[in-house]
Amino acid sequence: MDLVSYTTVDGVATITLNRPDAMNSMTRAFKEELLSAVERARDDSSARAVLITGRGKAFSAGQDLREHAESLAAGSGLDDTVRSHYNPIVLGIARIPKPVVAAVNGVAAGAGAALAFACDFRILSEKASFSLAFANIGLGSDSGASWTLPRLVGHARATELLMLGEPVRAQRAAEIGLATRVVAHDELAESAHAFAHHLASGPTIAYAAIKGELTYGANMELDQALAMEADLQDQCVATSDHHEATTAFLNKEKPTFQGR
Repeated sequence: MDLVSYTTVDGVATITLNRPDAMNSMTRAFKEELLSAVERARDDSSARAVLITGRGKAFSAGQDLREHAESLAAGSGLDDTVRSHYNPIVLGIARIPKPVVAAVNGVAAGAGAALAFACDFRILSEKASFSLAFANIGLGSDSGASWTLPRLVGHARATELLMLGEPVRAQRAAEIGLATRVVAHDELAESAHAFAHHLASGPTIAYAAIKGELTYGANMELDQALAMEADLQDQCVATSDHHEATTAFLNKEKPTFQGR
């Protein structure tokens, strides 16, 4: 059985974390499969949006602590998994030139929560929760949480969540900016796929430009951000999507986007 499964339907690539008996906690093999799935979604020409979800009761409990304890006993520590696995996975998600949606079906803890934060949107089941419990086991944050979390909720709130490690239930997550929307648990799969399909049907080249502007513009001076926007806008103006949408607007019609 694949630890991470991959399917594409209606322009949406779905990556399913598939280790439900262990709350989708991440072993070395699991992380290697997840990275391969992220790279596959990036290169899949039939996929115009990406959906990441978990099978079972959890989205992901983060690092598999049994495997981690074995590494500690062997004197290997984290065994370079942050650099070799988590960092490439998070960068891969952030750099996919397509919208990425996390369908959070249950608890998302540690690196599992950070995985959801790296996505562009988070659709939460009413039973979902986030837990940034790194400090509770004597660790700092990883998997990009120190970068994504302050940008979602602000520095002060990120400090609170990371240092106290208290769980954040779905409705609270929506209130503080961690959730795009919260839906009934039995409606999550359908709602998340419909949301992703809506994105897949949209102006995906424009989405890629916006994603790049937001990700990298946040760390630039204003003049650099303006220059990058101008360059990306030139690229968008030259696309068939832009010409189609402009004509459709003038004709009071709905545009059809082709991603070119």
